[in-house]
Parts: sequence; C-alpha cells; structure tokens
Amino acid sequence: MILINGRPEHSIAVSDRGLHYGDGLFETIAIKKGQPVHLQAHLQRLQNGCKRLMLPAPEHGLIVDEINSLIQDADLAVIKIILTRGSGGRGYRQPDSIQATRIVARYPFPDYPESYRQQGVKVRICKTHLGINPVLAGIKHLNRLEQVLARAEWSDSSIQEGLMLDHLGRVIEGTMSNLFMIKQATLVTSPVTHSGVAGIMRSEVIAQANSHELIVREEYLDQTQLMAADEVFLTNSIIGIWPIKQINEQHFAVGPITKQLIQYLDYSDV
Repeated sequence: MILINGRPEHSIAVSDRGLHYGDGLFETIAIKKGQPVHLQAHLQRLQNGCKRLMLPAPEHGLIVDEINSLIQDADLAVIKIILTRGSGGRGYRQPDSIQATRIVARYPFPDYPESYRQQGVKVRICKTHLGINPVLAGIKHLNRLEQVLARAEWSDSSIQEGLMLDHLGRVIEGTMSNLFMIKQATLVTSPVTHSGVAGIMRSEVIAQANSHELIVREEYLDQTQLMAADEVFLTNSIIGIWPIKQINEQHFAVGPITKQLIQYLDYSDV
C-alpha cells in the first residue's frame, strides 16, 4: 500500500532527484497495536532534516492523515516516509520552485525471532567505513551506499548486523542501528555529530536511562574499548533493543541493565 503525494500510485517520475542524487530524506515508523510509535519524534526529525537539506517540509497533519489512512486495518506494520526534492533543476542545481515528492508506504512488520531480543544477536565488524560529514550527520538522508556496501559484506544468516567504524577507527553504529555499550554501570554511545544517524530509539534509550538515573555518556569508542564492555546492544525504531551476544569471536552476556532498558522501552511504547 503506497501513497505518492496523497494518491495511490506505484511509480514516480524518472527525473525525480531522489533517484538521480539521493536528494531527500526518509523515516521508518513502527505501527504497534494500530498506532504509530514515537510518531511526533519521527515527524520532528523529518522536519529537522528538511531544514538541513533546504527542503520544504510537509505539514505534520498531512503526513498523519496519510499514515492513518494506510493503517486503518493494521495492528502491526511498518510505515516508511520518503521525501525527495522532486524533479527539476539543471545538474546538481536545485529548481527555483521545489515541488517535493512525498511517498508514504506500508509494509509488513519483520518477523524477527523473539530470541534476538531475549538471548541476543551475533554481529560482525564491517570493513566498509562511514564517511565523516557534519553537514549530513544525524539525519536520515537517502544516500545510504555506505550501509549497502557494508551489508553486502556477509551472507551468513547467523549474523544479524554489522558494526561500522569511521576512517579514524571509531565505532559509530550498525548498518541499520545505533550501538550502545555498558561499562561499570555507565551507558556509552558514540556521538552522531560527524557521522551516523540520530536514531529515534537511540534518543528514547538515552531519555529512559536519564529518567532512571543511569549514567549516560556520548563519547567515541574504539574496538578495544568495545570488546571490553560488560554489555552491548543495538537499537532502532523497528527492533527496539537487541542485546549483542557476540562480536566476531568475542562473546557477551545479556546483562541486567540491558534487560532493564528493554522493560522500560516496552512500557514506553505501549
């Protein structure tokens, strides 16, 4: 089920700048119990991304209406919003009058095993590095070739995610997730001011940790620090929290703080 500029469609113009240049943004929203989870946070991030890319932001009410029209019969689903600069302009030059393309699509919710959340997942370190670019860092822009190449590095179905470093060797995030580690009861995650995505669930985990008086630090980690962690987990808006049980050959326990955060997030998502 797909709406393009509010109408049921399945195609866009071949001149669309999203296709030519990745000139746009996206959001991926979980639908649980028939309701969008953390919807306002997603819409705010979309608006912030529009400001960064100098895109006209759609009205929140318009997006909400389109989402609601797609999830009327859905208890569990995924909504993806894609916003491009539309067609026009010569080469990289933006058109003088921007007519954005707005896509809202509904997809089935991924059928991940419950064991991923309860017992943890196995991940690997990717060879593909994230570029450093403060102008684009944090936002969900459409240029995801780094993640595509990183995800192409493995086909082993026992590995659920790959961790990505920047070219300075700092561990930033997963191909589709943010990364947290716990060391001596302190929650640590890398900044996303120079590379990476400011995930909605990342922000929610930090907020829940702060509200429960856990120590939170945003600081860069190298592989040695990561491998010495007491607990490690991944987050995104669809998976929530996945504990990590193994990185390459290093094993980790699903620890008490990770379990607490899973409970806090389950409660906050209801």
